[in-house]
Amino acid sequence: MTDLRQARDAAHAIALAALGRDPGPMTTVDSSSHHVYVSSNVVVKIIDAAGHSRLSREIALAPHLPTGVTAPLLDSGRHQLETREVRYACYARMPGATPGMGMPGVDGVTARLLAEEAVQRLHGLHSWTPTADAEQTLGEALDHGGFVSQAALFAEVESLAALDRDGIVPRRLLDGLTAIAERAPAHARVVVPVHADCHWGNWLACDRSVTALLDFEWARFGEPVDDWFFLARFSGPHLETVLDVIAHATTTPLSTLRAQCEVREASYLAADLRIALQRPGAPAQLVADNIRDLEELIVERLWWRQAR
Repeated sequence: MTDLRQARDAAHAIALAALGRDPGPMTTVDSSSHHVYVSSNVVVKIIDAAGHSRLSREIALAPHLPTGVTAPLLDSGRHQLETREVRYACYARMPGATPGMGMPGVDGVTARLLAEEAVQRLHGLHSWTPTADAEQTLGEALDHGGFVSQAALFAEVESLAALDRDGIVPRRLLDGLTAIAERAPAHARVVVPVHADCHWGNWLACDRSVTALLDFEWARFGEPVDDWFFLARFSGPHLETVLDVIAHATTTPLSTLRAQCEVREASYLAADLRIALQRPGAPAQLVADNIRDLEELIVERLWWRQAR
C-alpha cells in the first residue's frame, strides 16, 4: 500500500470528516493486517481496497451488535489515497488499553477480574439475536481455520503429512494431532454468534474492568467454546485462572473445557502449518513457531498440565 505518512494524512482527513472537527495528532498502532491510527477520541482502520474483505465484514456487523460490546462506528467507506483506493472504518476511541497477548504484567487478581467481565460480555454476544442483515453476514462462508468436524481435522492432518516431504514436522506431533482428532466430536455446532478472535490483544480494559471488545472481522456463527478457547489460550501465565472462571460461569466441567480447547488449538495449528508448507518461501521462523506451539500442545500437554 502507499507509504505510512500518506496513510496517516488520510486517517486524519477521515477522522475530521467523521467528527466534524480536528481529531488532533494521530499516532500509528501496530497491526498485522491494517494501517491503524488513533487520536485521543477516534480510531481509524485503513486497508487497500483490493485487500482482504474482513474489514467489510466488521463494518457490516458493527451497527447491529449488542449495545456496549464494542466501540461505536462513526463512519466507513472508501477513500482515494494517491493513485489507490482504500477502505476505512472510523470508530470512537474507548477508554483503557489492551491487556495484550499473554496479559504481560497483569497480576493474578486483575486477570481473574478481567476474565469474569470478559465472560459476561461474551455471554451477551452469545445470547444476542442478530437482525436479518447481521445474520446473513455471520452465516457467510469463512475459512477461519478452526474446528469444523472430526473428519475435517483428520483430513487436515493427512494433508499436513503429505505436504511435509522434508520431514519438518516430527512424526510424534503428527501422531499427537491424530490422537486429538480421534477424541474430537463429530461436528462443531453453529448455534450462536461468536467473536472467534477474542484474545487479550482485542480487549480494552481500564481500572480492572473491560471497556470494549474490538475487531469483529472473524465473527461468525459457532459455539461458545470457540471464544472460550481464545480467552484462555492467550492469557499467558493466567491460563488456569481463566479456565476456572469460564468453567464456573458456564457450569462446564474443567475436563470438558480442556478437551474442547485442545481440539480447537489442534485445528488452528494444523491449518497454519499446512498453509505455511503450501507457500514457497514461507518464513522459516513462522514454521518454527508453529512447531514449537505443537510441541507445547502435544508433548507438554498444555491444556492438561494442571489437571487432576
